[in-house]
Amino acid sequence: MKFGVMFANAGPFGQPQHAENLAKTAEACGFESLWTVEHVVVPAGYQSRYPYAESGRMPGPEEMPIPDPLIWLSYVAAATTKIRLATGIVILPQRHPIYLAKELATLDQLSGGRVTLGIGIGWLREEFQALGVPFEERAARAEEACAALRTLWKPGGAQPFDGKFFRWAPVHSNPKPVQSGGIPIVVGGHAPAAARRAARVGDGWFPVGVDFGAIAQGFAELRRECERVGRDPGSIEVTTGFALTDLDTVKRARDLGVSRLVVAPPGFDPDGLRRGLERFADEVIAKA
Repeated sequence: MKFGVMFANAGPFGQPQHAENLAKTAEACGFESLWTVEHVVVPAGYQSRYPYAESGRMPGPEEMPIPDPLIWLSYVAAATTKIRLATGIVILPQRHPIYLAKELATLDQLSGGRVTLGIGIGWLREEFQALGVPFEERAARAEEACAALRTLWKPGGAQPFDGKFFRWAPVHSNPKPVQSGGIPIVVGGHAPAAARRAARVGDGWFPVGVDFGAIAQGFAELRRECERVGRDPGSIEVTTGFALTDLDTVKRARDLGVSRLVVAPPGFDPDGLRRGLERFADEVIAKA
């Protein structure tokens, strides 16, 4: 079982000294990955319902800083040597794949091939309106963007792309990712549609905020869609997280087929963070 830290760039961890301390401490404690969140803007007084809390509101105030995930990951990449650098998630339909392909490949080069691209389709309609991106098209745009990214990451000469939302004549996009086959794409979301999307376009699936029953149902959706499109479901790595992660949770998750568990930072001040991560490493990671 692999273990990661989610919400890595949120709250005080957006500040340079806290970001570096989190990354270095997590790496020293044996965590395999850091997972960042994203909202480019949070519209004031938004009415869209946040799907991961009963209140329907995101944690924290609307004005809470949410640093850009790729810039934050670039910063902590320079302070670490082996921990993976993951977006958990980037709201893919809001970003143009030509820019994103270049940014991610650059980060992969500079970090020595440590990048994982976690993607989602978004839930905050008002954010899409501010960006001028049609909210109803977000799922289709995301799937096409995945294909576009993989095209731009192919080794060799100039590559064209001809889709419904994105199209261009042959272009050179360099540098290429260090990782063979390009940067892994992990599809976030707990809905059945997200599991099916992972089967079609992902290297992984990342449901969070759900129970074991919902994950089992998602696995069933993923396997059915893999059979439909001719993929091996075993090739799709599953990541998830729970409010409480102990050895029993690890066993149950492993038995389901989960490969990675992510946890929130156990503290915000340096001492509390260090003690919490070290305790988790001793009590869970070392015994898992």
